[in-house]
Amino acid sequence: MSRKRILYAWFPYLGAERVLRQRSYDADVALAVVDHHHNTQVVSSLNARARGLGLHVGQPLRDALAICPDLRTHHRAAQAEDAFIMALTRWAEKFSPWIAPTKPDGFAMDFTGCAHLFGGEQGLVDTLRDDCAALHLTVHIGVADTLGAAWGLARFDTGGLGPQHAGDAITQEARATRSRAAKRKHWDRGAHTAPQTDHAKGRCIIAPPGQTRQALAPLPISALRLPDRICDQLSKLGLRRIEDLWDQPRAGLARRFGRDVVLRLDQALGTTPEPISPNKTVPHFGVRISFPDPIGLAPDIAAAFDKLVQRLCEQLNRHGKGARHLRVDFLRCDDTSQTIPLGLARATDDPDRIRPLFDVRLPDVDPGFGIDIIRLEATQTEPLHRTQAVGHLEAGRQVAQRLKNQHALDDLLARLATRVGSDNVIRLHPNDSHIPENNCVTQMALYSDPSPDWPPAPRPRPLLLWPPEFVHPADAQRPPKSFRWRGRSLTTRFARGPERIAPQWWVDDPNWRSGVRDYWHITCDSGDVLWVFYAHGGTVSGGWFCHGRFG
Repeated sequence: MSRKRILYAWFPYLGAERVLRQRSYDADVALAVVDHHHNTQVVSSLNARARGLGLHVGQPLRDALAICPDLRTHHRAAQAEDAFIMALTRWAEKFSPWIAPTKPDGFAMDFTGCAHLFGGEQGLVDTLRDDCAALHLTVHIGVADTLGAAWGLARFDTGGLGPQHAGDAITQEARATRSRAAKRKHWDRGAHTAPQTDHAKGRCIIAPPGQTRQALAPLPISALRLPDRICDQLSKLGLRRIEDLWDQPRAGLARRFGRDVVLRLDQALGTTPEPISPNKTVPHFGVRISFPDPIGLAPDIAAAFDKLVQRLCEQLNRHGKGARHLRVDFLRCDDTSQTIPLGLARATDDPDRIRPLFDVRLPDVDPGFGIDIIRLEATQTEPLHRTQAVGHLEAGRQVAQRLKNQHALDDLLARLATRVGSDNVIRLHPNDSHIPENNCVTQMALYSDPSPDWPPAPRPRPLLLWPPEFVHPADAQRPPKSFRWRGRSLTTRFARGPERIAPQWWVDDPNWRSGVRDYWHITCDSGDVLWVFYAHGGTVSGGWFCHGRFG
């Protein structure tokens, strides 16, 4: 049975080197990426130059500037760093398909059976380091039989113990005693694998197959991925290296320091499995077409779009998706571009429903000196369910809907939104409120379904409503016999009411500061049926107002 081989790649300067790739800084500039932590600015990432000056991650920014006044700083973009490590993970799939990111600064790879394609494990590691160096990225690599061992070898040197100060270690003996002893390499003091170091490319340690225990022995306790609190407690007891835990009773370790100590140790040794679960690949729905010579005529652009939309819909159909929003990019030969968005009221993978939308926007395409590339991408998709288990009654209803061509309204809304903008195509939905202005709400037609029915109002409401307009009658609470409105003199023939509506006391609506309203239906001699009210007064003075008109 073949033994699993795991590679862990750690990018110690990922945040800073991502910024350096975007900025044109000198090679010797000291750069720090700063993050906010408990109302304090702390260093979250450094480049190699800043590390060489004595700065470290987690240091307050004020202390870092005191050490290096010329330090360049940038605010941390956590989402951009996560996207960057995800892009590196997808890029590294050329070495093995079984790869998973470990945010924020590394990825793990199971390359069992893949090393011979690159000339062995050393060849695979060298290729990975050379490619990262070409990308201006520093990577530390650890290779072992388990994920825990590879993680520890990548992040810790085989002789590094870190700042442990208990007083009883041999490395903390008197200065005079140490001065007489010849300093030995750390791999001569018990390590079985010598690190292969290239400061330009990073560190690489490969543990031979079957020698995971020997490779882990000289590593510090923190290489087991334990919290700092537990590592400090173990260090105070003299347990600084992983080999110090070999002969310790498991029950005592778990009872005193928690089960994580035993679990991480068993995972590093391989007695407890720790599989690598790669992220599910998210399909990208985008197609493009390049032209040998630039095009600029409208028929040529339309023909190219027909080919693109056909290919895109085939991709969507294979994945059971429908496009809801699309983006068409036109890349011109003079290094300029133009983007045209397209939106649909209902997700679809039918090219015949997408082409009319582009025909509406085709006159807006500016070819300039010629278009070299056209790219079509579905920026928002939704699942399309081809089949659904329903009863006979529901199946008959769905057949009736298909016969009525229910997509016609959706296609109309999509064309209107493409022409005038999706924000300008709206529909009204009923709202449960006794306030006349709030009996309906406005929603975008592309993102809402029509209301099946409107609940009947407790009292008749006018079809036309407008902001209250002042009426000039006599100052009385009873409906006036004659009044002036919109420059007209009207005479009351019949009045019905009142209907008292009180404002919402928990909402400060400026339109309702005139207090309680008494609404009346007034029929005039001219035939107008108006909806007027008398405001009793509140924080502002009251009076008579016209609020609407019945049909």
